[in-house]
Amino acid sequence: MRCLMHIVKIKPLSVNEAWQGKRFKTPLYTKWRKDVGFLLPRIEKPLPPFCLTVTFGLSNSGADIDNPTKPFLDALQDKYKINDKDIYELHLYKKLTPKGSEYIEFELKTAQMAALS
Repeated sequence: MRCLMHIVKIKPLSVNEAWQGKRFKTPLYTKWRKDVGFLLPRIEKPLPPFCLTVTFGLSNSGADIDNPTKPFLDALQDKYKINDKDIYELHLYKKLTPKGSEYIEFELKTAQMAALS
């Protein structure tokens, strides 16, 4: 089964913006996760183990590719009831986009067993 890439038109949230210190979610993160939950499309959830491909459309060329990764993984867990421990393959991409046009594009599929051996 071929999965299609899905685009969520929202600015990726950095892990630095998500947490206050080590334990407390920021109000911005709480709102962002709720917004992403509404924007994520309904998908046919693949079986684990998972392969996840994500492209972050970022307007800041200095943004680290790993900073928005954890907040987005947490949002996927909320929406699709998956566990990120079941992600065996993760492909991350960063594309520069004009300010105000930020996005997250993703594909979640079952990882190929040959790649896991």
